[in-house]
Amino acid sequence: MYVFPKGLYADIRIEKTETAAYMVHNGEVKQNSETSVTGAMIRVYDGKMWYTSVTNELNAVQSELDSLAAIAEPNDDIANDPVVKMFEVNKDKVLHFDGENDVRKITRQQREDLVSHYISACVDKTIPEMKQWYAGYSQAHVIKEFYSSKGAEIIQDYQQCGVWVFFDFVIGEIKTTGGRNFRGMFFDKLFGHEQEIIDRRERYLDYAKNAVDVTPGDYVCVLSPAVTGMFTHESFGHKSEADFMLNDKTLQEEWVMGKKVGSELVSICDSGDMFPHRGYIAYDDEGTAPKETWLIKNGVLTGRLHDANSASVLGEELTGNARAEDFGYVPMVRMTNTYMQAGESTPEEIIAGVDDGIYVYNVNYGTGQGTFTMQPNCCYRIRNGKLAEPLRVNVVTGTVFQTLFDIDAVGNDLEFCDLSTCGKNGQSMPVSDGGPTIRVRKLTIN
Repeated sequence: MYVFPKGLYADIRIEKTETAAYMVHNGEVKQNSETSVTGAMIRVYDGKMWYTSVTNELNAVQSELDSLAAIAEPNDDIANDPVVKMFEVNKDKVLHFDGENDVRKITRQQREDLVSHYISACVDKTIPEMKQWYAGYSQAHVIKEFYSSKGAEIIQDYQQCGVWVFFDFVIGEIKTTGGRNFRGMFFDKLFGHEQEIIDRRERYLDYAKNAVDVTPGDYVCVLSPAVTGMFTHESFGHKSEADFMLNDKTLQEEWVMGKKVGSELVSICDSGDMFPHRGYIAYDDEGTAPKETWLIKNGVLTGRLHDANSASVLGEELTGNARAEDFGYVPMVRMTNTYMQAGESTPEEIIAGVDDGIYVYNVNYGTGQGTFTMQPNCCYRIRNGKLAEPLRVNVVTGTVFQTLFDIDAVGNDLEFCDLSTCGKNGQSMPVSDGGPTIRVRKLTIN
C-alpha cells in the first residue's frame, strides 16, 4: 500500500474518529454535537533519531513519508537496531463494531431520548438541597490502520459510549456532588440503571446532610472496590510504566524483579486484551499484541509495562503497552486494564475486623508515585466492626510500598471501573481499573 524507504524503519498510523455528545444542565441543552476527524502520523527511524509528521490529508501520507526519509540518515543495519528488532510483525483485521453494535448507527433522537428518560426518572426537582443537576451522553468510534516497513498490516476498531446523571447538593456553604456514570462499548448496555442512579442520589443527599469533619490522624482504612482500583492504578500502575526508569539508575537498582514489595495477599495485573473493558486494545500503537502482565504476584515484583524502546533498554519482553491519545501524538508506555486480584475474605468480614477506622466509599481522583494521594468524596466511620456516621475527608495519603505491605485483608468482590481516563505527559487515554475491598493497617487522613 505504501513504498517504505530502504535503510530506515518507518510506520504509519491512520485513524478515523467519529464522536457525538448531548449534555443538559438544569434543563438547558449545553451541547448537541457530532464530529469526525481523520488523520495520520508518519514516523521514520534511522537508529539515532525519530522523525515524525502529522497530516489530515491521507493522500499526502506517501509524500510525507518520503520527506521524512530524505532528512534521515540511511542505515544498512537498521534491521538489527535493538528497538527495531523489538517491533512485532502482525497482520490482522479486528473489527468488533462494524455491524449492529456500531454506535454510529445511533441517531441523534435516540441519544436525546435516552438522556431525557434518565432526567425524567432520576431528577427530583422537589429536593430543596439540590441546586444543580447535570445529565448527558457521549460516544466515540475509532478505526485504526497500522503499517510498518517490517511488514505489519493491522486494521482495528474501538468504541465507547456513556450516559450520566449528577447532582449538586448545597447545605450552608458546603457543596456535595454525587451521581452515576455508566460507560461501555455497547449502546444497549446503557439502559436500566434508573434505580442505581436514584440510590446514589439518596446516598449523597444523606451524606450532604449528615457528614461531619474527620479528626485528622492515622487510621485503619477499608477501601471499597472502586477506591482499590484507583489506588492500584495511581500508586502502582504508573510506577510500573518502564519509561519512567530509563534515565533513573537508582530506580533501576531498587526496582529489581523478584523483590518483595508488598503483602503476600497482593497481586496486580495489567492486561490489554480484556474485551470489552474500557482499556481493551486489539494491538497497541506500535503494532504489538497486548499481553497479560503480572506486575506483582503474591507481594513479589514480577513485571513492568513496556514499549519497544523501554523493553530494548532494559532487556525485557514487549507487553503491548505503547499507546497514543490519537494520531497527533507519539506512543508512550501506558496502562490498559489494571487491577488487583481478588482474595478470599468477604467485605463484611473485612469491615467486622475493624474496631475503629474509616471506610473510603468513593474518591474524586488520585495521584501517586512514591507517595500517593486520593481525594475522597464519601467516607464513613467504622465503629466496632460496623459502618457508622458519614465523614468529610479532604485527603488520604500514604507511601506506596508501606501501604502494599500494610494490606492485611483482600476481599472476594473484585469489580472493574470502566470510567477512567488516565493522563500522562499531556495525553489522555481510556483505561479500566479494578480491585476488591481491601483493608490497610494505616493511612493518613486529613
